[in-house]
Amino acid sequence: MSILPLAADLPEPDLAAFGQDPWWVIVLKAVLIFLILVLLTLFNIWFERRVVARMQHRVGPNRHGPFGLLQSLADGVKLALKEDIVPKAADKVVFVLAPVIAVVPAFVTWSVIPLGPEVNFFGVMTPLQLTDMPVAVLFMLAIASIGIYGIVLGGWSSGSTYSLLGGLRSSAQMISYEVAMGLALVAVFLYAGSMSTSEIVYAQDKLWFGLILMPSFVIYVISMVGETNRAPFDLPEAEGELVGGFHTEYSSLKFALFFLAEYINLATVSAIATTLFLGGWAAPWGIENVWEGANGGYWPLLWFFGKIFIFIFLFVWLRGSLPRMRYDQFMALGWKVLIPVSLAWIVAVATIRVISLEGNINRTYLVAAIAVLLVMTVALMFVGEGKDKGQGDAEDVRADDEPHDAFAGGFPVPPMPVGGAVRGAAAPMTFATRRTTVTASAEENHE
Repeated sequence: MSILPLAADLPEPDLAAFGQDPWWVIVLKAVLIFLILVLLTLFNIWFERRVVARMQHRVGPNRHGPFGLLQSLADGVKLALKEDIVPKAADKVVFVLAPVIAVVPAFVTWSVIPLGPEVNFFGVMTPLQLTDMPVAVLFMLAIASIGIYGIVLGGWSSGSTYSLLGGLRSSAQMISYEVAMGLALVAVFLYAGSMSTSEIVYAQDKLWFGLILMPSFVIYVISMVGETNRAPFDLPEAEGELVGGFHTEYSSLKFALFFLAEYINLATVSAIATTLFLGGWAAPWGIENVWEGANGGYWPLLWFFGKIFIFIFLFVWLRGSLPRMRYDQFMALGWKVLIPVSLAWIVAVATIRVISLEGNINRTYLVAAIAVLLVMTVALMFVGEGKDKGQGDAEDVRADDEPHDAFAGGFPVPPMPVGGAVRGAAAPMTFATRRTTVTASAEENHE
C-alpha cells in the first residue's frame, strides 16, 4: 500500500538565487522580520497568560483591548516608563551592553529561516527568506550560542551574588543542552545531505523528518526547552534560591530586552524545529492532494506559523503543568540520558543510510535490531540509577543507627546546643570584649 506524501512537488531551492535581490528588497525583508518577531512576542505573552489562566481556572488578561490583546503592549509601555536603576557595584559598560548582546542574536537567527517559497514581492521574484548558505544550520547554532554571553555577562556585571550564580547556571545549562541539540541535528544532516535550511525543507517533500527521525525530534524538543530557560528547566531564574536569577538587578528597558530575548528565542527554536523536522513551510499531510496551490504564493506562511504556534502551546503547557526540576536532576538528564542516546542514534542512522544506499541487507530487520538496542540502552541507564539509589538508601539507614559527629569528614557543621534547640525568645548575647549582656528587652528600651 502506497503512502500519500505529506507535501508533494516542492520547488527545488537554488542557493545561487540568494544575494541577488535589490538592496531595498533586502532592507524591507529585514524590517518585516523585525516587526513580525516583535508582534509575535506581544502575542505570545498574551497567549501564555491566557492559556495558563484557563489551566488554573482564572480569566487572564481581558481589560485592555479586545480579549485583552493590548495587555502586552501596556506592560511594555510600563517597563519603558519605570526608573532605570544601575547598581553602584555594577560594571556599567558591560551592564548596559549585556541585554543588547542577548537580544540581537535572537533576531539574527531568523535571517536563514525559510518562511515560504519564491513569491512576487512588490514586483520582484524572491524567496520568502532573507538569505541562505550551505552551512545555515551551523550558523543558527553559532548565533544561538552567542546569545548566552549576554546572560552570563549580565549576571557577572551586576555585582550581585544571586545574579552571578544565575549567569553561571545559564552557561552550564547552555553547554549541556547545546551538545544534545547539536547531536540531534546530525541525523537530519545525514538524511537531507545538506545543512542549508531551504534544502532541508525540500528534502522533506515526501515524508517529514519528525516521523522518520523520531528520537532526534524528541531529543531536540527536550533540548530546546532547556536552551530557552523555560519551565521546568528555568534554573537560571529560580526565584526560590536566586531571587530572580541573572536579571535580578535589571529594571526598565534593559529588563525588557532580556524579556524580549527570551520570547524571541521561544519562537526561534520553534521555527528551527518546524524547519528541520516538520517540513518547514510545506502544507500538512493531505492538503496538497486536494488543493494544488497550498504550497504556492503566500499561503505557506499560514502553515509555517501554524506549526510554530503548536510548539508555543507546548511551551505554555509545560510551564502550566510541571514543577521546576532539581539542578542535579536537570544536569543528569542532559549528560547521562540525552547525549548518550543521541550518540547511539547517530550511529544507528548512519548505519541505516549506508546499508540503504548499498542495499545489501533487509532494512526491516536492521531497524528492528537497532530499536531493540536503543531500548536496552535506555533500560540499562534506569537500572543503574535504581541500583545506586538502593545502595544509597541502605547506607543512609546504617548511618542513622550510628552516632552523628557534626565535624566528621571536614564539613563545618556546628553541633546542636547541649540542651537542644532554643525555643521561644532568643537567648541573651554575650560579647567577649565588653563583657556585657544584651537582651531583647534592653534593645527595645534603648530604641
